[in-house]
Amino acid sequence: MSVECAICGKKPLKASKLSFSHKHNVYRQSPNLQSVKVMGNGTVKRIKVCTSCLRAGKVQRAV
Repeated sequence: MSVECAICGKKPLKASKLSFSHKHNVYRQSPNLQSVKVMGNGTVKRIKVCTSCLRAGKVQRAV
């Protein structure tokens, strides 16, 4: 499974920690994804959505 928001397409970023000796440790910053049941085309699907899309109301949850 991909680590990507199904609505806005938000993906992991590359970031680096910088130590006192200026050694760069590269790591990934993943978006906060939640799997949500969504009503689409008359059927219920489970998709991964980031929390910013959920809070903005871009997704209508299935009951």
